[in-house]
Amino acid sequence: MDATKVVESFRPDLTPYEAIYRNLHAHPGLSLQETLAAETAAKHLRALEGFDVRTNIGGTGLIGILKNGEGKTVIVRADTDALPVEELTGLEYASKVREVDVEDQIEKPVMHACGHDMHIASMLATATTLHGCQEHWKGTLVVLFQPNEERAGGAKAMIADGLYDPKKHACPVPDVVLGQHVMPDAAGKVGTRPGLIASAADSFRVTVFGRGGHASQPHRTIDPVVIAAHIIVRLQTVVSREVDPRDSAVVTVGSVQAGMTENIIAAFATIKINIRTVKPATREKVLSAIRRIVKAECEASGSPQEPEWVSTSSFPFTVNDNEATATIGEAFTKHFGDMHNPSSTLLGGSEDFPILATEAPNKQGGKGVPYCYWTFGGTDPTKWKAAEEKGTLEHDVPINHSAYFAPVIQPTLGTGVDAMVVAALSFLK
Repeated sequence: MDATKVVESFRPDLTPYEAIYRNLHAHPGLSLQETLAAETAAKHLRALEGFDVRTNIGGTGLIGILKNGEGKTVIVRADTDALPVEELTGLEYASKVREVDVEDQIEKPVMHACGHDMHIASMLATATTLHGCQEHWKGTLVVLFQPNEERAGGAKAMIADGLYDPKKHACPVPDVVLGQHVMPDAAGKVGTRPGLIASAADSFRVTVFGRGGHASQPHRTIDPVVIAAHIIVRLQTVVSREVDPRDSAVVTVGSVQAGMTENIIAAFATIKINIRTVKPATREKVLSAIRRIVKAECEASGSPQEPEWVSTSSFPFTVNDNEATATIGEAFTKHFGDMHNPSSTLLGGSEDFPILATEAPNKQGGKGVPYCYWTFGGTDPTKWKAAEEKGTLEHDVPINHSAYFAPVIQPTLGTGVDAMVVAALSFLK
């Protein structure tokens, strides 16, 4: 039986999974606080006879291992964390949650603004499908739920906590690692891309120092807000004047914080910088330019001390294995037809997913196994088509991390399930 017939015969009724999705969307958890997601996943996997479930890996991470005879080992991964965003979708199941963020101990609104709740729900239905059709595949399936993707810490934490250590969590060594992400494309579509599919990302919290005092006597102070302002403006020239126009890079200052009131010049200012690049050499060049500019602006303003740098996250390049991607692409074309795009656009976002593969032990005694990462659409197809015809996609279709981002439940959920099942079956023969 081919993959399409298996999916059609064994895919469960997705109504309960739609309910799981709504519940997860209404009750999100910030990075390192994904308790409900982990509990939901563990309970579901334990109810499927044969799954060996192991929890609390690198925080709230967990795996479910299903051994089904001799064959390849495939890891399928879903991420579980939400974002500090106040939801504005107006949905009946919109999040109203607020949590104290463990990173800075500040209470924040919380929303699944990147679709990880859809990843969880579709992965649970995937596990059910593959559990039910074991007579049609051989090998070992590992269903992995990873926390803290948004801050690039989850995959590293699971590895550091002994994910593949036979004396600890004993995750079987994979032959391939698979992952997917819902995107603001038309629901029902899937996209693969060999080679580079997602950029690297580096984030920093930079504190620049001045000398505080009364706002009426600026001559007796050194204003860190002015220093920060000059840095922010000058950083806009890194990409426009130092990166080859044929290359690609993004430098974003997403947060500026200084002072408590308007009549006091603060003693320091903090800016948070995010950098995206698609080439290693460009990555180094851009990071060097940013450090140079920050240092120079501080010196030009007479800052009393060196700026303080804290690396808050670092995502690797996501580079799909060509052979694995070709295998999945062929299976997707057969299953999805012209709804599969085998040459999808390079993603602007970044992922820590590759670490689960690059840090896995291999059969040659080293590290690194093949991996493939793809996308599936989450926008109402009718809305997408109308916006496309009007040329208003950028305005009318909310993107990931937007307060308005909420995938239409169907056919998004069904597509996510089909894609992961078909991809897994292309290796579990």
